[in-house]
Amino acid sequence: MFNKEKIKQVKEEKKKWEEGSLKKVLDRFPERKENFVTGSGVDVERVYTPEDIENFNYMEKLGYPGDYPYTRGVQPTMYRGRLWTMRQYAGFATAEETNKRYKYLLEQGQTGLSVAFDLPTQIGYDSDHSMAQGEVGKVGVAIDSLKDMEILFDGIPLDKISTSMTINAPAAILLAMYIAVAEKQGVSSDKLRGTIQNDILKEYIARGTYIFPPEPSMRLITNIFEFCSKNVPRWNTISISGYHIREAGATAIQEVAFTLADGMAYVKAAIDAGLDVDDFAPRLSFFFNAHNDLLEEVAKFRAARRLWARIMKEEFGAKKEKSLMLRFHTQTAGSTLTAQQPDNNIVRVTIQALAAVLGGTQSLHTNSRDEALALPTEDSVRIALRTQQIIAHESGVAETVDPLGGSYYIESLTDEIEKKALEYIEKIEKMGGAPRAIESGYMQQEIQESAYRYQKEVEENKRIVVGVNKYKIEEKPPQNLLKVDPEVGRLQERKIKEVKENRDGERVRTVLDTLNKAAQGNENLMPYIIDAVKAYATLGEICDVLRNVFGEFKESIIL
Repeated sequence: MFNKEKIKQVKEEKKKWEEGSLKKVLDRFPERKENFVTGSGVDVERVYTPEDIENFNYMEKLGYPGDYPYTRGVQPTMYRGRLWTMRQYAGFATAEETNKRYKYLLEQGQTGLSVAFDLPTQIGYDSDHSMAQGEVGKVGVAIDSLKDMEILFDGIPLDKISTSMTINAPAAILLAMYIAVAEKQGVSSDKLRGTIQNDILKEYIARGTYIFPPEPSMRLITNIFEFCSKNVPRWNTISISGYHIREAGATAIQEVAFTLADGMAYVKAAIDAGLDVDDFAPRLSFFFNAHNDLLEEVAKFRAARRLWARIMKEEFGAKKEKSLMLRFHTQTAGSTLTAQQPDNNIVRVTIQALAAVLGGTQSLHTNSRDEALALPTEDSVRIALRTQQIIAHESGVAETVDPLGGSYYIESLTDEIEKKALEYIEKIEKMGGAPRAIESGYMQQEIQESAYRYQKEVEENKRIVVGVNKYKIEEKPPQNLLKVDPEVGRLQERKIKEVKENRDGERVRTVLDTLNKAAQGNENLMPYIIDAVKAYATLGEICDVLRNVFGEFKESIIL
């Protein structure tokens, strides 16, 4: 891309600058520290020039937005055509309470819904189960049956809004409920738009809300791929999540590597199940974290997009353009938010949201300032949403595509992240792929070591966290935090009892027995789960049938 004589001239001029202007300043004012590195430990040079990307091939590395390898974005016009979908991850207490919050957010200009489910729902227990005590409605909304789902989306037309659901092990059941609610609204499944997270591998690595062992879990995932490709064609059948891997302590490079390695495992499982890659790959989506190291995060998103396009083309032989595109949702980093001086979190979230937009995200959730203390209040969530809207309409960064493209530093860093992520992926593939690497504890160990290094740097003041280990102040206890009523558990128990009293018990027994038999065979389970949901079988009842057939996963301790 660059003329060799010009590069030689740049090198000569840089040497003169180092021996002249730079040396004079350094002799009088040494730099703040000896080594400057990104959050992933990549060395950051003092200044970048064409010399750092002298062998750069523009068409091979960048190309144009909407064209392979999609480094510059998956759409030719990106935000000049349509802004990213603004989602605020929300859910707490009952379906009634959460429905009110959704309507409030939509009134404030949110353009997509993102459902947070409570812990019992995520691990397949009804609210009246002994394991659910004290957790009902705490970290998300409690969904026990189709009745709750009907209330959750009451007055929200599902043909007009896209919905993301952060649900993994019981994803098939919650998707079935969503389809059933849409049907009751008169909306056919081919009109539904949205995403289920449905990423079980990262649960084994980083998050822990798993139910079944890997093999039957992968079966459920490929069942969803197959069912949706035929019946819910506009639905994203999985959101392959690096977010929780990063929250557990991974670096940006590890986030890219482990997420794409998981993605490769899902593609292989679907192909092994007899699906054509171009039938399901266009509906794969990804979910990434955005941290404070703004430029590394921008480079991370660009590197992930380029790397995935090449993997899909060269490893799996995908032909359709949409099969090669890495489309992703971004959430700002909950793990970076501090209980100390919580208003500082508004600034952190702004930096992180800006990184996501500069990196070309398709949708975005901005965390609220008080989330290190409690679920966000309406005021806090409004500020978080306004942050996105100000970036979209006032900052100017949405006016051109890939505004940092061509920066010597950004291009060099994008290359470095891609290279180091690929080294991880190749190592994982030699182990037999992501499932084998997870079973051996390799990914977990790498994340644990990164988390330890980060925390050690904070405690030794080598990494500054404003308000935590520097610039501290005396603070009053936080006021007006959102608290979930402890009565929620008992309210949900009464709702479950009412559902069971009013449903056709014989029909429920029949559909659950049919599901049990199908689970023991090789059929696609989605139609049977939909039948069970429509009969008002509860989430826990359906999961118990599958537990009895599949068993439960027991975590190996990694030291």
